[in-house]
Amino acid sequence: MNKTTKRLITALIIVFLIGLAFYPRIKEYLATSNKPEEAEKGPKAGGGGKTVVSVMVVEPAALNDIVKTTGTVLANEEVEIRSEISGKITNLYFKEGQYVQKGTVLLKINDDDLQAQLKKLEYGKKLSEDNEYRQRQLLEKEAISQREYDISLTTVKTNEADIENIKAQLAKATIRAPFSGRLGLRYVSEGSYITPTSRISTLTNTNPAKVEFSVPAKYSDRIKAGSTIKYTTESSDAEYSGRVYAVDPKIDPQTRTLQMRATSPNGNGSLLPGAFARIELIIGSRGTAITVPNEAIIPEENGHKVFLVKSGKATPRSVDVGMRGEFDMEITKGLSAGDTLITTGILQVKPDGPVEIRNVVNAGTTGVGAKSSL
Repeated sequence: MNKTTKRLITALIIVFLIGLAFYPRIKEYLATSNKPEEAEKGPKAGGGGKTVVSVMVVEPAALNDIVKTTGTVLANEEVEIRSEISGKITNLYFKEGQYVQKGTVLLKINDDDLQAQLKKLEYGKKLSEDNEYRQRQLLEKEAISQREYDISLTTVKTNEADIENIKAQLAKATIRAPFSGRLGLRYVSEGSYITPTSRISTLTNTNPAKVEFSVPAKYSDRIKAGSTIKYTTESSDAEYSGRVYAVDPKIDPQTRTLQMRATSPNGNGSLLPGAFARIELIIGSRGTAITVPNEAIIPEENGHKVFLVKSGKATPRSVDVGMRGEFDMEITKGLSAGDTLITTGILQVKPDGPVEIRNVVNAGTTGVGAKSSL
């Protein structure tokens, strides 16, 4: 037996063994292929062969032109509490994180030297007033010159001015809250010697909050005070609203953007200064229109179509589309308010095929009919 014959016999044995190993699967495949109708049907998506779908009821919604940008939440008012004069703190009247009303006394600086100077000036003022009175009596009798009387009168006025100056210094020794708000951390203690450069604390008012952001310069002619914004922050999924109250009169030549600020109600204090904001600025309105989720629209060679539910069946409907948004698309023709539109399960439905509605989607939860992004 030559080598060629041995190789042939060996190959036949290997093929035979492989055939024995895969015979059960081959048999199963042949049995399945003999039932093409059952294979085509596949597993049923719903009871009675119905395709399970989600739907939404078509409703007209506001169609707005929106610019998306980012910004920063700011406090309505914020200030670092510092002293205008130097001295030792004799009393602290506030706690960290405390909410205070405008005019509340926060701390007191030692003013003993100022009180002594005030008392000295008040004594001097009384003496100068008595002298001025006598000089005026003499002037009326022409016993002295006008110049001598003017000198005594000037002395009185000078004393009064010195007293007002000391009183102003005394007022600075008592530090009060310049507006209502919440105090921050405290950086001094009772007995500390402070100067005008010493940081005492911070005072912040966050109701309303402010939002600062910039938009491309090409929208400068479409944005004005009163424009509405909607935004979210990185710390919460809640959506906030605000209104633009100030627009910078010039465009930044470096970034070619226009800076502006908006105010937003913050009664519960959930908006914290410094938070990052994702902003949608409404710069115009196109009235109302019917919009549907992008995934509900099927492109075709001659246009687009959607599926509606009619009498429990999936009914195709040709539509004309308009403006496209990030999540939705405007329908200019083909749909009417009240139509039941299939939003999910579209790839499984067949024209006039039975469907089973498992979920009715609210238009507001899909981003439908609310905006168009620019």
